[in-house]
Amino acid sequence: MEISDIETIRFTYRSGRVRDGKGHSHPGAPHETVGSITRVVVDGGPDGYCTGGDRRANELAAEYLRGEDPLERERLWQRLNRSQRLHKGTFSDSNVSRIDCALWDVAGKHFDVPVYRLLGGHREHVPAYGSTMVGDDDPDGLGTPEAYAAFATDLLDEGYGAIKLHTWMPPYDADPDRVVEACRAVRDAVGPDVELMLDSHHFYSRTEAKRIGRALAELDFRWFEEPMDEHSMSSYEWLTRNVDVPVVGPETAEGQMYTRAEWIKRGIADISRVGVADVGGLTPAIKTVHLCESFNVPCEVHGGNAPNLHLLGAMANPGEYYERGLLHPKYEYDEATPWLTDPVDPLGEDGTVRVPQEPGLGYSFDWDFVEANRVEN
Repeated sequence: MEISDIETIRFTYRSGRVRDGKGHSHPGAPHETVGSITRVVVDGGPDGYCTGGDRRANELAAEYLRGEDPLERERLWQRLNRSQRLHKGTFSDSNVSRIDCALWDVAGKHFDVPVYRLLGGHREHVPAYGSTMVGDDDPDGLGTPEAYAAFATDLLDEGYGAIKLHTWMPPYDADPDRVVEACRAVRDAVGPDVELMLDSHHFYSRTEAKRIGRALAELDFRWFEEPMDEHSMSSYEWLTRNVDVPVVGPETAEGQMYTRAEWIKRGIADISRVGVADVGGLTPAIKTVHLCESFNVPCEVHGGNAPNLHLLGAMANPGEYYERGLLHPKYEYDEATPWLTDPVDPLGEDGTVRVPQEPGLGYSFDWDFVEANRVEN
């Protein structure tokens, strides 16, 4: 059993999501775009798959991993991780994460168990919150506080028991008072018993972040996420001391579990944060979870997709919620992945998402669709 190649499968599909000039997602006119799947090819099988992936990174990783035992995930992740210093532009944490997750998919299939059980196993269902797209200027979308409030009530009707707002960010008007007004409108609309969270513009000043954070405490929000540049750890240390709403972080800051250890040591945030793609895979993500558990610090998971679901399924230390989204009144979330026969994360009637129970990561790829729309690398 050895790795013979790491392949990037690319295909076209119709998407109803576009990005603004700053990179944030919004609904848009249907258009053709390109998706990808990372495949770790194993002599004798089983092969491993993960959605996403970069051709250059996968070809380079194949040079490092060809001929290796795919079950030795720790050793292989360490090899790729230590190679990042020489290949910063190619071996990003996000690119490495796809390879690492595909290796976990191999292992789950080999041992005939879902990945979350290989990680330790704790629960089959995870409560989900509806995570909105960022704000826009569409009054029938997310263009006003009233629009956010109306959408929040719609999400409750769909079965969500908690909601996270991504409010306005440049190029839209991200004035703190506008953000607070939207948060207040949502709280008034959903009542006092629904858990609410805010993920706001990432580059507010300290005083702007404090103004928003103090308003969120009055509105009884569950947490406040990434309102400032996360490279300024002292700013988050200051904010955590000056607001009563729990502060979450770091989310996207580089440094994997090492950076999160420094935040925990200094008490920079109340709740830690990990996403499989943010830290380089399931292998470092579970290290981060155990780090947080050792210091009795809650750890919420950033983003959706199967690997994050399996991570949550193995967590006894909260992570309480699965982030389902991004959602918008004019965007069909459940129809956004035509390369899958079934969504990864259907929302149950009880407001939870079930961790996939199939061996491996549990993707249900529509290979007929992929092959019919496949493009050359």
